[in-house]
Amino acid sequence: MQPPVTPASIISTGTAPLPRSPTISSSPSAATRRQLFVSAGGLLLIVAAGSNNASSGAAAAAGYDPVTQAERAASAAVSLRVGEAVRLLDLGRDLQARGEFPEALASFTAVVSGYKDLALSEYARVGRALVLYEIGDRDESITEMEDVSVALKGYPEIHAALAAALYADKHAPLLAENQFTIATLLDPHYTDLAYVRDTKHWPPSLVTSLKNFITLS
Repeated sequence: MQPPVTPASIISTGTAPLPRSPTISSSPSAATRRQLFVSAGGLLLIVAAGSNNASSGAAAAAGYDPVTQAERAASAAVSLRVGEAVRLLDLGRDLQARGEFPEALASFTAVVSGYKDLALSEYARVGRALVLYEIGDRDESITEMEDVSVALKGYPEIHAALAAALYADKHAPLLAENQFTIATLLDPHYTDLAYVRDTKHWPPSLVTSLKNFITLS
């Protein structure tokens, strides 16, 4: 039986060679996963940056006010004036409905003189003309009615009132008929004396003048 053969490398060095450690190869799948992780991380950074920019833009937009302080103050002042004019106009109508004609005249006049730059002052002129017909100068009342019938052309109440006054005081039946036609085409209620007396609260003398016109008496 022959003895075992000793490798030449052991004979020459006197020591046995160390075993080789296995080489770890980088597989394509592992490289792909690393690239995905890197790409995903970059995408998260981009999304985060975009979110921060959007938040900053929203905050800036929320803090922007296109209305200046001066404009806001001017708007508040106008609102106060309009509110006071409406209050006086409503007060005049309430006083007229209660038959308190001198007080109603004062309220309507306050709107006309103090708020003539507002459109609603024309409606105060209507009330003022009606009350003037009862307690004031009828010629002044009719002049006011004629002016307002132009400014508020198509407002049926002023046309009906002017028709009554023109017939009863100016003895102008044709002019009165023209005004009444306008009024009743727009609102047929003005043929009803109860309507002008109980709903529109016309003064008694104007109701009588309208009755005389309707009945041609």
